[in-house]
Amino acid sequence: MKPIAVVALGGNALLRRGDAPSFDNQLANIKVAAKAIAEIAKEYQVAIVHGNGPQVGLLALQNLAYDKVSPYPLDVLGAESEGMIGYMLAQELQNLMPETQVASLLTRIEVDANDPSMLDPSKFVGPVYNEEEAGILAEANNWIMKRDGEFVRRVVPSPKPINILDKVSIDTLLAAGQVVICCGGGGIPVCRAEVGYQGVEGVIDKDLSATLLAKQLNADKLLILTDADAVYLDWGTNNQRALRKATPTELNEYDFPAGSMGPKVEAATDFATFGGRAYIGALEEGLEVLAERAGTCVSM
Repeated sequence: MKPIAVVALGGNALLRRGDAPSFDNQLANIKVAAKAIAEIAKEYQVAIVHGNGPQVGLLALQNLAYDKVSPYPLDVLGAESEGMIGYMLAQELQNLMPETQVASLLTRIEVDANDPSMLDPSKFVGPVYNEEEAGILAEANNWIMKRDGEFVRRVVPSPKPINILDKVSIDTLLAAGQVVICCGGGGIPVCRAEVGYQGVEGVIDKDLSATLLAKQLNADKLLILTDADAVYLDWGTNNQRALRKATPTELNEYDFPAGSMGPKVEAATDFATFGGRAYIGALEEGLEVLAERAGTCVSM
């Protein structure tokens, strides 16, 4: 069997900052992602995890447009976005790899209902706004807003993933030689209830879910693809510089933004400490990043 690579696609890589959140824009980026993943799948058994920040936020806005019923909770909107993006990815991948089966699996992930993030939201969702737009929406909808680079966006709770409830199904599909799209949007957050599980109002960070998946699968490599071409030090200053190779110890010496590069570095560091090799780089450079000719490689 081929070695396993977990490929994590950022929601902002599939719908870039500042782009209109249209189907056509998202499809164009998914075609780029599918082309890179199809090449990787020639050498690796691939499990794909994707983000959903822009998409689930857009669904939440659309959800508010019809006021005859209460808005659907974030876990349900997360499932909707997982199905939407999973379908688009599966279709494009299948078109490029007609001899390979591609499966998209709605994935429930256990979180702690009392996770500290429930009181300190940090996960960006939805479109970007200017200061005036953000203020109006925050007041009208009781949203919390934070700065995302030059823009302002809504933030929601992002509990840490504890356990992938549908891992057996993922194992079965990979063992059958299929490309598996799973843990989409970080997975659907659920917590233990008196009987079984119940949904949690939040969005799990997909990079942390991808790391959990890579560890549980004993994957060889974790590839985090985003809209940044590498991990940078002193980002946004005249001294900014890309890190091409780093150890977990080196990365732990720096602070990275919690709403953007922070979770990616945390995920890469975690997997490298576990014993794997992790990579962070641009969506369109996936193969080059994996070959360590671009992006940032994190290993012990």
